[in-house]
Amino acid sequence: MQKFGKSQPVKRVEDVRFLTGHGAYVDDVAPEGALIGYVFRSPVAHAAITALDVSEARQAPGVHLVLTLADLEEAGMDVGMDTEPVKNRDGSKGATPERPILARDRVRFVGEPVAFVVADSLAEAKNAAELIELDFDELPVHVETAVGGEPIHDGVADNRAFDFGLGPEDEVAAAIDKAAHVVRCKAIGNRIIVNSMEPRGCYAELQGNRLHLCYNGQGVWGIRDLIAEKLKLDEADVRVTTPDVGGGFGMKGSDYPELYLVSQAARALGKPVHWMGDRTESMLSDNGGRDLISDTVLAFDEDYRITAYRVDTVSNLGAYNSGFAQHIQSTLFSKVMPGVYDIPAAFLHVEGVFTNTVQIDAYRGAGRPEAIYVLERSMDNAARTLGVDPLELRRRNFIAPANFPFTSPTNVTYDVGEFDRVLARAEVEADIAGFADRKAASEADGKLRGIGLCYYIESILGDPGENAKVEFNEDGTVSIFVGTQSNGQGHETVYAQFLADQTGIPADRIKVIQGDSDLIKTGGGTGGSRSVTTQTNATLVTVEAITKGFTAFLAEEEGVDASEISFDDETFRIPGSNMAPTMLDVAEMARAKGKEELLKWDERGELEQMSFPNGAHIAEVEIQPETGETTVVKYTVVDDLGNLINPMLAEGQVHGGVAQGIGQAINERTVYDETGQALTATFMDYGMPRAYDVPWVAFHSEPVPSKNNPMGMKGCGEAGTVGACAAVANAVQDALWDRGVRDVQMPFTPLRVWELMNEAQGAAA
Repeated sequence: MQKFGKSQPVKRVEDVRFLTGHGAYVDDVAPEGALIGYVFRSPVAHAAITALDVSEARQAPGVHLVLTLADLEEAGMDVGMDTEPVKNRDGSKGATPERPILARDRVRFVGEPVAFVVADSLAEAKNAAELIELDFDELPVHVETAVGGEPIHDGVADNRAFDFGLGPEDEVAAAIDKAAHVVRCKAIGNRIIVNSMEPRGCYAELQGNRLHLCYNGQGVWGIRDLIAEKLKLDEADVRVTTPDVGGGFGMKGSDYPELYLVSQAARALGKPVHWMGDRTESMLSDNGGRDLISDTVLAFDEDYRITAYRVDTVSNLGAYNSGFAQHIQSTLFSKVMPGVYDIPAAFLHVEGVFTNTVQIDAYRGAGRPEAIYVLERSMDNAARTLGVDPLELRRRNFIAPANFPFTSPTNVTYDVGEFDRVLARAEVEADIAGFADRKAASEADGKLRGIGLCYYIESILGDPGENAKVEFNEDGTVSIFVGTQSNGQGHETVYAQFLADQTGIPADRIKVIQGDSDLIKTGGGTGGSRSVTTQTNATLVTVEAITKGFTAFLAEEEGVDASEISFDDETFRIPGSNMAPTMLDVAEMARAKGKEELLKWDERGELEQMSFPNGAHIAEVEIQPETGETTVVKYTVVDDLGNLINPMLAEGQVHGGVAQGIGQAINERTVYDETGQALTATFMDYGMPRAYDVPWVAFHSEPVPSKNNPMGMKGCGEAGTVGACAAVANAVQDALWDRGVRDVQMPFTPLRVWELMNEAQGAAA
């Protein structure tokens, strides 16, 4: 038996519940008879509010409450939502204009909450909202991802939210000046809408003198603290729970106005209040992802080794700062900005801008997919410009295995890596040698074919510590309470499987409990690919404590020295005895002896450093020249995710991540017109990836175990998305290069690709 997991492809136990319609989502668990909330939102992108009259709405049939910002303030609430600014290059902090829970004096994006109506039914709440009188004077609108435009917030010149810099700018400039080769590139990260299967929703109720909020998010403790802070309650008087969640992807990791509105309404009315967003409402109000424009410079010596790398980025934040938004394209981007390459000097400059659009925040990968996209597009562009094989250029610049641990120019220390080995495996698995024949076959069919490589690395993020509580129950089952939160990843299977591997307790007798701030004292929630690595580390610490405690108990019972008793991950061995009790046996013995303290264990595990998943993605596309239709026809992944507890679940995470990356590359793009109206607020207009768009993703594992945790894991939740966009974009560039196209930008919709080919043809003529 392997010490840290048997690495078996165990099927997900929760899937039976989900696939048979027995999932318990917010809509399923909301109290029967709860009042229904509805958010009255701004119909325009930028305007000064001249009048807001909700008196008729309050008298409408079925209405129990209508909240405005004035009502929240009258109730004594703190109405400003929190944010964490970055440090500017001059040492000051980024701009933090007020983001009120409901609009104050001005609206700044279509969909901004203005009032909250609570009624007996959704229909009655909507009817009442129609009676709200909102008068306003429209103001000029700024929607471009660019510095400048009509000021959106007082005191924020040119709408510049922050001006971030990292690295020795002068040193990088000098290296560029004396380089043998200098290649420039532009990479645009198109804005996307997350579109989780389950829209955001929540309900709140009073439980005695306490407030209970149930919402479908990515962790309970941060939200508990914020609810207590904004409603001026003691933390002990707030309980937050999370039921089954139909996808989060970072979008559900932040707080939103509805959480505070539903909580205050329930407190004011003394009745349960339930709110659930619909799809268009989600598209208008959920945090979006990406939306940045980067210009890069790569400098090389005569042997095509990188001597310097510079990135200048403009990042769109939307109308306000969401919780962690300023850090996504600055500090998080910087963590993997140099990728897997031995770059002597790098400089990152990022300007964040406010626009009259919905907020931007974390989306699967949170800054790391953006950084890798920029770098790998730049590397591929450099290879083509310099006439060097794309694989060879990367190999020349890989960090050598002997140089680990390696501190990157952005001051991040990678523990291990064998990038050439992984790439060599990918070259074979993707059959790059046979690509010429496949390209010829496509051409015979009248299509263009291209192949693209992305070698990515990502950094696991979030709290490096986590809690695990294990309880031995009277019925012979075991409960493990965890501080992370599943959004569909399969935690119920993985955590039970891991605990079973370490203790010999049958997995079907282990119940995983999550998402309740009353049952678990603290936890870091889910995000940043942290869950399995941090949670299993906490489980190891807890199992160690259980083993030590059970050993001492057995030693006392059997009259032997504790040092003579051993545990082999399944049974205890006692010298001079035929006994070989399991952990469940010892728990039963302890219960019989009244040793209740041996039946509950609560420990915290801390990792000193996080780990760095990496791998090679190789995509092949076919393009129909007459229409510009682009299809991803072949996709190969060779990942170094370290040791895997459950390879099947890891592969599933990679498949899902690749699908989201392909979606952004081929179909997805959020569009606002010049007035700030969203033109992509339904699935009729927003191009979600379909099964047709995603080929079978051939996944292969080439593990180099991490040294930063005892399990040798590296995380896998976001890896697929980190590598996918650049692999597809580079394949499209490859297919169009001989047609004279030198600048390709996502998404590769038929119209965009058709226009690129025709523009290049016209320029050549």
